[in-house]
Amino acid sequence: MLWQPSLPERYNAMTSDELGAAISDRRAQLGDDLVILGHHYQTDAVIRHADLQGDSLKLSQAAAEVVEKQNAKFVIFCGVHFMAETADILTPEGVAVMLPDLSAGCSMADMADYDQTVEAWDAIQGSLRRSGWSGTLVPITYVNSTAAIKAFVGEHGGSCCTSSNADRVFAWAMNQADDVKILFLPDQHLGRNTAAKSGIDVDAQTCVYDPKMARMGEPFGGATEEQLEAARVILWAGHCSVHKLFRPEHAAEIHQANAALEPGLEPMKILVHPECAKEVVDLADLSGSTEFILDTVRESPKGSRWAVGTEHNLVNRLRVQEAERGVEVRLLSDCQCLCTTMYRIDEPHLLWVLDGLCGVDVDTPTVRNQISVDPIVQKGAILALDRMLSLVSDPKAPVPGA
Repeated sequence: MLWQPSLPERYNAMTSDELGAAISDRRAQLGDDLVILGHHYQTDAVIRHADLQGDSLKLSQAAAEVVEKQNAKFVIFCGVHFMAETADILTPEGVAVMLPDLSAGCSMADMADYDQTVEAWDAIQGSLRRSGWSGTLVPITYVNSTAAIKAFVGEHGGSCCTSSNADRVFAWAMNQADDVKILFLPDQHLGRNTAAKSGIDVDAQTCVYDPKMARMGEPFGGATEEQLEAARVILWAGHCSVHKLFRPEHAAEIHQANAALEPGLEPMKILVHPECAKEVVDLADLSGSTEFILDTVRESPKGSRWAVGTEHNLVNRLRVQEAERGVEVRLLSDCQCLCTTMYRIDEPHLLWVLDGLCGVDVDTPTVRNQISVDPIVQKGAILALDRMLSLVSDPKAPVPGA
């Protein structure tokens, strides 16, 4: 986590109305020079100021298009650190990408760092070669990872993926050679769910590499050499702190309530994100990306009832919107499944960054909290991103670097 300096007290003393008015004023001053991005997990107070709203990759792609169209100079990403890195990679050179609070990181992304990944790669490759395996190990990283991990994956012939295209990226990877194993970073749950969706026996043909176990002296992160040899997918021991809060018993409660409904009443369907554990996904009616969840609920008929397993702010906003047309939406769990790091982005920090750009209380306009990815890291990360984007735009097209 990066260090974020405390804000001057006046920002925290302002009311939401005062903050909103000041933010609107600064945005008007900056005009087309500025684009504000708001991730779906942000609070309503922040989302109301966003020019674009979406998931991490969609926002970065859209930002690149809008920045080029209106010749913008500044992008403020109301999200977390890895998202701002991706925006910096995809937007034109010379555009300053800012994160309002530097402490807004992602615990999942932080579960895989570069040195750990190099160590794991060498250990796994060494074990497999000693066993006589002569196939190809292909790394895949979820976009919820640092730029350094994306660069490692790109430089080693792998690809990024999102929760909406992971199955396509898996299929691409498995076609890279006659005998392929995948190293999937950093979310073991998305990797396991995608492997199962791809027809892989996850009990017999996957294993977990845990960097914490490696630091404790386990050479293969807690896996055995026999498990590595048998595995088609090696899963990094990472997870989303939000989605791990959804448990099989939460889904079981919904099933029990549905069974007790009187005939003719609409049962509640369970819709979850594939970052949830496989035991939860297996009990759900549907699983899919953030955009899939939103589209599914928004396109469902009046009278539909949904228990949704993803972040609290997104579900609550969807609940309010859909209630207007007679669709019931609730959180799958009774606990408040909140992305606490995303929650660190708030109106005071947003205004503080905007004040810097507008020269308020400083001698000259100042870019605060700029996120800049090293050009060498960018080069590798772009390889991984471009491979994925080629698969998404045209599954039959040649993949860059393949």
